[in-house]
Amino acid sequence: MYITRTTILRLSAALSIMSFDAQAQEPNAYQLFDPVVSVLQSPRCMNCHQSARPTQKDSMIAHIQNVVRGTAGLGAPTMQCIACHQEKNTADGKVPGARGWHMPPLPMVWEGLTSAQICHQMQDPKRNGNRKTPEEVIEHMRTDPLVLWAWDPGTGRSTPSITHDQFIERLELWAKAGMPCPDEQAAAR
Repeated sequence: MYITRTTILRLSAALSIMSFDAQAQEPNAYQLFDPVVSVLQSPRCMNCHQSARPTQKDSMIAHIQNVVRGTAGLGAPTMQCIACHQEKNTADGKVPGARGWHMPPLPMVWEGLTSAQICHQMQDPKRNGNRKTPEEVIEHMRTDPLVLWAWDPGTGRSTPSITHDQFIERLELWAKAGMPCPDEQAAAR
């Protein structure tokens, strides 16, 4: 039996949600980031949160046509992301699209980072798109067309392991708890 990374992330997120819902008391604050990072580390997010080249598909293979980041995260000057990625998914489902398709700025790259490193990055305005408050981080995740696209990626693409509403709910719980990161629990002992 072949188990994909996506399947593992979905199971991990589902178990996190079930354990939170099954508990009468508050979950361990350090676990609040688990369902959030399960979304952030899904192929829908990770395919673009790369340093040099985007990846594609659930298997996260190198993007075809030798696509590269370019200096502004928009692709090479002669082949920008929006040359193929339009305002919405193509009718045949082959080319995904959303308004303003681009790669995130380099400080927002998650490639090769642990969940704790991503957690700290999300709190750092220098590495999170200059979002200074938890509310600004949540608003970005609630309204940005590229974030929302992850839950409407077109035919043949998986969605994150939890719904967008659950994702926002988990972000809000994490923010309310003070945005604790997984590695801080060991340091607090």
